Amino acid sequence: MPESSTAIVGASVALLEAGHRLACGGDWTVHGIAGLRARLNKLAWVAGGELVIDFSQVTRLDTAGVWVLHHIVEDRAQHGQTVRVEGMHEDYAALRRLVESRAPKKISPLKAHEASPLEVLGYHAWHWFEQTRGMLHFVGENAVALLHALKSPRHLRFRPILSNIQQAGFDALPIVGLLSFLIGMVIAYQGSVQLARYGANIFIADLVGHATLRELAPMMVAIIVAGRSGSAYAAQIGTMKVTEEIDALRTMGVSPLELLVLPKLVALLIALPLLTVFADFTGVLGGMLVASTQLDVDTYTFLDRFDDAIKVSTFLFGVGKAPVFALIIALVGCYSGFQARGSADSVGRQTTVSVVQSIFLIIIADAIFSIVASATHLGWK
Repeated sequence: MPESSTAIVGASVALLEAGHRLACGGDWTVHGIAGLRARLNKLAWVAGGELVIDFSQVTRLDTAGVWVLHHIVEDRAQHGQTVRVEGMHEDYAALRRLVESRAPKKISPLKAHEASPLEVLGYHAWHWFEQTRGMLHFVGENAVALLHALKSPRHLRFRPILSNIQQAGFDALPIVGLLSFLIGMVIAYQGSVQLARYGANIFIADLVGHATLRELAPMMVAIIVAGRSGSAYAAQIGTMKVTEEIDALRTMGVSPLELLVLPKLVALLIALPLLTVFADFTGVLGGMLVASTQLDVDTYTFLDRFDDAIKVSTFLFGVGKAPVFALIIALVGCYSGFQARGSADSVGRQTTVSVVQSIFLIIIADAIFSIVASATHLGWK
């Protein structure tokens, strides 16, 4: 029987083969069929001939979904079509026979129900609640798996960890170095215009140092890795989920968390702080180059002022954000992959969701860091 999940993926329909094949997918449940009748009414139905309803991509089905299917069958029969349902799981077929045995002889045609704004709000609120609950459950499972692996290091798969460090860390060095160097130059160039007006050229080191080390480097690195590696995690695990490789791993007694999630999580916890340090260096280098060309602040003077203005706590504050960002990227990317259902379209959708959610949560986490730092003067002492 198809695996159930706390995540709700709406029911989908598509009319193929000139109106003679209806491809169904997703969750045909009381929570998943919202808006389905409206979409059915918009399909370009044909009269006569045979209609094949393909149910092979449906992941969940309850009596509400069966009742909608029964309406489709009866409605198309009234329009002169012979209806055949194929690809339905045997358990679902038994549920369909039970519902149809108690269905009335005549049913009213399908009518779209226009959801009220309150219904739409309730649906989205419930969907958000289910997603949040599922994410918290996933985080808890991974925390337990990580603690278990730390107690028994043989559960840690070091070869996948090293492979992920190379892919997420070493292979990202060129793009991280280039962008941080350019951002350091932009910050210094914009600041030089204002500083030169007041003869405060030397303070370019303060501007570049604080902006790069505290905020720009860790934020930029996290966003790059979220788009580059987080999306790859979602796509890889999502593809394995759709092709049932995850189910095969569980059948063989292999934990998908230990094989797929923990190596990525540990690798990012190692790689992201190192990438942040590298971005700090290249960003300051870009600012130093602009300072020497635009403000006549030579390298020695810049470094001397940089040493006075920037404390170790400022550097550690920026680098300290990296492990938090790494947790967000790895967990959101892997969780989105596990939510893929049914088809390649779902994999693409979850990949997009992983990037958007990761960047959103990274910005939220950075804002929290800024509030705490402002209240405690952390990173300024």
